[in-house]
Amino acid sequence: MVDSSSVKMSSNKPYLIGAFYDWISDNDLTPYIVVDVSVYGVLVPMVYVNDGQIVLNIAASAVGSIALGETAIEFSARFGGKLENITVPYGAVAAIYAKENGAGTSLPIEHPSEEDISAEEEIDTIKPSKPKPSLSSVSSSDKAAKLKKSAKGKASLKVIK
Repeated sequence: MVDSSSVKMSSNKPYLIGAFYDWISDNDLTPYIVVDVSVYGVLVPMVYVNDGQIVLNIAASAVGSIALGETAIEFSARFGGKLENITVPYGAVAAIYAKENGAGTSLPIEHPSEEDISAEEEIDTIKPSKPKPSLSSVSSSDKAAKLKKSAKGKASLKVIK
């Protein structure tokens, strides 16, 4: 029998974010994420960052192709007319919500350990990079700014009726 207190589980954030993304999209709403840019591995245009965070529209209609991978969300987006490749490790996602009504959740920020970073860098030097997704667009809203401010504190859930 395995002592459950010593078993290290992987993060549940990829599963939660994927489920919320599907739920928001299935209801014909627009999924937005709030990203903490201080987390290792975040690749976004820094000129659009406010207070260490950026709000991104990740709707399938706004991005040419989005990959919710094992460790990160990857897509391409246009910022000021310039195509940018975006990488958001799941640990950097502070919230995911629907633009239209704010339904969603805030999530704790998870910084990778030094071991995770060195292992990732070792893998990146071995495997060739994969092709990047195609065109997209990004927008923001007042609701995004409000959620961004509330997502800074301790993670909590809010019941939306």
